Amino acid sequence: MSSASAARRPFEVRHLQIARAIVAAIAAAMITFSTDHSAALGLSVFSGFAILSAFIMIAAAWIVYPSGRRGRIVLLGAIDLVAGMVAGVATLRTDTTFFVLIAVWAVLIGLVEGIIGLRDRRADAASTRSEARDAIFIGALGIVLAIALLCVPAGYALNYTIAEAHKSFTLTGITIGVGIFGAYAAIVAVYLGIAGFSPRKDAVAAVSDEQSGGAA
Repeated sequence: MSSASAARRPFEVRHLQIARAIVAAIAAAMITFSTDHSAALGLSVFSGFAILSAFIMIAAAWIVYPSGRRGRIVLLGAIDLVAGMVAGVATLRTDTTFFVLIAVWAVLIGLVEGIIGLRDRRADAASTRSEARDAIFIGALGIVLAIALLCVPAGYALNYTIAEAHKSFTLTGITIGVGIFGAYAAIVAVYLGIAGFSPRKDAVAAVSDEQSGGAA
């Protein structure tokens, strides 16, 4: 057995990515299939998303990462946890809170993940470089989410009528904002899902080493 396979942990980065993808997919589905895109609904979904993500990240810090890399993962979990708890306060679930809280959270998460990715990009291990690429993408996506939310006026309202349905509707800023967060969660779910199920170069190399050793 190769030293790489012997040192492999029972839970790896791909398990963390799959868990995060599942949580993001649930959040995206709840928003997509809900007719209520209010601040209360958006912050409720975000609260569950952020708190579950926090528990996953903090647990992963000990069961996935070695001691030297745990601090930054705990930091990501702490940001998620604080944001999720604030979003969980019912009296704070206003349109302004939605835009401000999620934009600030997105900037913090984006910067931390981006910095982690940039620092790990020059690592010797192929798996770490792959993880760094994923972190950079998710970090950049968080910054894009913040910018998109800041571009939407919280008090925006557009009245329109669908003649065929004989009904009038109002497109509001919060409806757009909640939809943007739902789109963000969907992209995160797809990207991390693909990353989590993709074969790792180090795992392929380990299998090749084992096969070579067996043939010898």
